[in-house]
Amino acid sequence: MIGADFRPRRKSTIFTMYNYNKSLVKNAQELRKNMTKEERIIWHDLLKRLPSPVKRQFNIENYIVDFYIPCKKTVIEIDGAQHGREQDLEAYKERDAVLENYGITVIRYTNHDIRTNLNGVS
Repeated sequence: MIGADFRPRRKSTIFTMYNYNKSLVKNAQELRKNMTKEERIIWHDLLKRLPSPVKRQFNIENYIVDFYIPCKKTVIEIDGAQHGREQDLEAYKERDAVLENYGITVIRYTNHDIRTNLNGVS
């Protein structure tokens, strides 16, 4: 007999498609609670209103992306001043390559773009 706590498992979910890393869950939750000013602007002024679901601080493999639109297979990254350092560029290339292997397109905006040209971002 099947117990009351039985829940059928889905064969394929968005989490298993991208090697969901459970160890990043707490970090992602914390990032959602403490979004940067620019992330809040993008979320409230643009992405929250889309007809398609948007995942905030979603983890794919060993990375947490700022915003992920599953039906479009698109990641939107908001890069602050700390993202322009030379030593980080190689890590971003590696990260983008992992995402691209899943067929995901990465779009990057800077904090400056969001503060000074929100219409150009949308």
